[in-house]
Amino acid sequence: MAPKIDATLARLHDLPTPEPESPLRPRKPYRFSTLCATVENPDQKDQYGSSSVPIYQSATFKGVGNPYDYSRSGNPTRSHLEHHIAKISSAAHALSVSSGMAALDVILRLLKPGDEVIAGDDLYGGTNRLLTYIRSHGGITVHHVDTTDPSSVLPFLNPSKTAMVLLESPTNPLLKVADIAAISKDVKERAPDAIVVVDNTMMSPYLQRPLEHGADIVYDSATKYLSGHHDLMAGVITCNRDDLKQRMAFTINSVGNALAPNDCFLLLRGTKTLALRMDRQQANSQQVATYLHGLGFKTHYPGLADHPGREIHERIAAGNGAVLSFETGDKEMSERIVGATRLWGISVSFGCVNSLISMPCVMSHASIDPATRAERGLPEDLIRLCAGIEDPADLIDDLERALIEAGAIVFDEQQNKYVRVPSASDELSSAVQKLGLDYQQEWFVSAPGKIILFGEHAVVHGVTAVAASVDLRCYGLTTPRNDGRLSVHFSDIDNFYYEWEIQSLPWDAVTPLAAGAQHPDTLDQVLMDAILAGPLKELGEDKKHARAAALAFLYMYLMLGEEKRPSFNFTARATLPVGAGLGSSASFSTCAASTILLVNRAITLPPPPQPSSAADAGPPHVHISHQGRRFIPPSTADTVNQWAFIAEKVLHGNPSGVDNSVSVFGGALAYTRAGFTFNDGKGGMEPILGFKSLKFLLTNSKVPRDTKKLVAGVGALKASEPELVGGILNSIQSISHEARRALADPELSRTELLSALEALIKENHEHLVTLGVSHPSLETIRATTAAEPYGLTTKLTGAGGGGCAVTLVPDDFQASSMDSLLADLTKEGFVPYLTSVGGSGLGVLSPYSAPNLIQMTVVNPGEVTPPPEAAGQSAADVATLRLAFEKQDVPVLSQWAESLGRWLYV
Repeated sequence: MAPKIDATLARLHDLPTPEPESPLRPRKPYRFSTLCATVENPDQKDQYGSSSVPIYQSATFKGVGNPYDYSRSGNPTRSHLEHHIAKISSAAHALSVSSGMAALDVILRLLKPGDEVIAGDDLYGGTNRLLTYIRSHGGITVHHVDTTDPSSVLPFLNPSKTAMVLLESPTNPLLKVADIAAISKDVKERAPDAIVVVDNTMMSPYLQRPLEHGADIVYDSATKYLSGHHDLMAGVITCNRDDLKQRMAFTINSVGNALAPNDCFLLLRGTKTLALRMDRQQANSQQVATYLHGLGFKTHYPGLADHPGREIHERIAAGNGAVLSFETGDKEMSERIVGATRLWGISVSFGCVNSLISMPCVMSHASIDPATRAERGLPEDLIRLCAGIEDPADLIDDLERALIEAGAIVFDEQQNKYVRVPSASDELSSAVQKLGLDYQQEWFVSAPGKIILFGEHAVVHGVTAVAASVDLRCYGLTTPRNDGRLSVHFSDIDNFYYEWEIQSLPWDAVTPLAAGAQHPDTLDQVLMDAILAGPLKELGEDKKHARAAALAFLYMYLMLGEEKRPSFNFTARATLPVGAGLGSSASFSTCAASTILLVNRAITLPPPPQPSSAADAGPPHVHISHQGRRFIPPSTADTVNQWAFIAEKVLHGNPSGVDNSVSVFGGALAYTRAGFTFNDGKGGMEPILGFKSLKFLLTNSKVPRDTKKLVAGVGALKASEPELVGGILNSIQSISHEARRALADPELSRTELLSALEALIKENHEHLVTLGVSHPSLETIRATTAAEPYGLTTKLTGAGGGGCAVTLVPDDFQASSMDSLLADLTKEGFVPYLTSVGGSGLGVLSPYSAPNLIQMTVVNPGEVTPPPEAAGQSAADVATLRLAFEKQDVPVLSQWAESLGRWLYV
């Protein structure tokens, strides 16, 4: 059925209707298919009465003061097209450009650095790629949310920051439905200056006109349904606001990506048959979707009765479209199906009169990294179908032959029909359901410490600090319990152990967070007080460090676990020295936050690769370490970092966020505090891309220090001698800038980099000595490492006054010399650690859902009763890691953890 057009908008944008036959029978506005077929602009009549708009294949036009002068700025054929597109889109304005992505690029140029964008989590791969680019290069923050739930947008709406909300409905390729009207209403109420943008390519103006539902800008890849024949590339943008039209037209004229006259002509010709094509294509899609659904495949199509967004879609759209997708449960099987079709052409696109088939994860969405695809629930085995105008019987016959050839369906003689062959994933899911396992599992995580390479103390006064991860790590392990209790074991804090009855915790003091909401900027003091007065009331000043760690842990557990209230033990151990200024609290916070999030299923991780069996045709999976970087999805790391920062607030009151950010993301970053005239009030954290991992010697002086006292001392010196301290701060700022450039410079050789860092380390340390924050122990370490035959460069790190010193170790430093230096430092009473700086951030042991980690009965943290041994499975395979974890000596802890299997890292 043809969609309805609002009468007021129709009168504004469609063709003039004939005069009434009589005063009592006025003519009605033309219906959509008539509007499509009638390409005519009353203000732009052809002098010869041509029934087909001429192609003005001219770059320039003669004369002065004429409406056209240069085709980049305007062309008569393009004007005809844009009038026509506006008419069928219920729009006041339309613009045409060289592709759908060019249209999105024009729209995104409305943004400025500092703006925030809220976008869906199931997007076309090219859209995701462009959003990633502007986030990395344009200073734009992008939040990806599940737009099928309008409430998921609300936590990210900020009236002073949110500039754009970008929607697809239905989405590509999972056919999720967003309530465009409800989301637009919420945006207008909460962030009135934000622009709602909708990619309408999947529907076209024939089936859906988002401007009628509150959207500000709509764009289509006109390469698809508007053209319909895949013989041109084009993008169209429509809107009703004059200001937006002018700004986008300025960009198009400036960059010169307007649609060429010949393509305008072809697109005009294609739109004439839009209604006819779409009617046939979506009728075919409905039949194909019904066929696949009947076979038992999980099929995504709004026209199916069990589609979760069907009711919303029927309210805002006039049809179900011609794109569907389905899952086979087996990637290799999907590949065989796609390769076996003949009538369905393999292509990354859709919207053509001939039918197309593709696997999005290896084609149109391959630019999205596998971890992000997994996090957003995009199955690797997904097949997308785009029905054309062929006879539906031929389409289904061709698809059925491909399914048979691929082994996806077989003929069942008893039922006298083809039935789906269950996949391996189906069988596993069924087995789990039969066992009734609503299980927890062990989660084993780790996070690095940090050092401040440059800018200590000066950072308090607005100078940039350069921080980096250090490959001494904290490890956290959760072990399931089934006794309704929660317990913690902090091995490095007086070997502290404590447990609580879960139901006795102060749940009534918890203010639940809304779905998808972030924790507020301030801590919930009511909950903090309730924890201290309840579960922790027995811990006095003699246990103040353990009490603080337990407070941070319980605070996150209560905030995140109200619904599930899981029962488990959390054990934390570290190869980091505690209290030495190496970020041990931040690495603990990261481990605690990530395990609590994992236990509560508040974050997800990509599924582990499945090894091929003997029956598989393909080779076994090959694991490549990628130097342990960037496998945990960025959005998951962001969530962990937010909660690690909350834990740091509990522990320290007003942390900078540097320590937890380095602990989660690894590598190195530059941090500047905001609000100082020294840096024009600008602040923030930026990763140092291209940072090269460096070898360092960390030496713990074992001298405790009072950070607050040291910071206050520098503040007092600044007040009494402002010129002296001001000059030092300027010098340290120059050092930080120079170090940051050197660390990120790909053209700097390793030797040149080390030489530059040595000089900067010496200069930085002398300034810190002048500020009065060194210590005799640190100077002794520095003298020992600088003495012959070592000749190494050392500086204090962190607050100074004790704590740790860091020594840069050249690549060619002899192992025998290092052994001698370590011995000399140990004789002095210090504890040296040879490690690297700039390595991986948060790590999670994988495979993390293997049966050997879940099939256990836990009586209490010290007693584990494995189930009866399965065939080929020993008792050791099903035993918990906790006992072995707690028995490892610190010097071999990291090596033991790495030997357990594959780790996923940020």
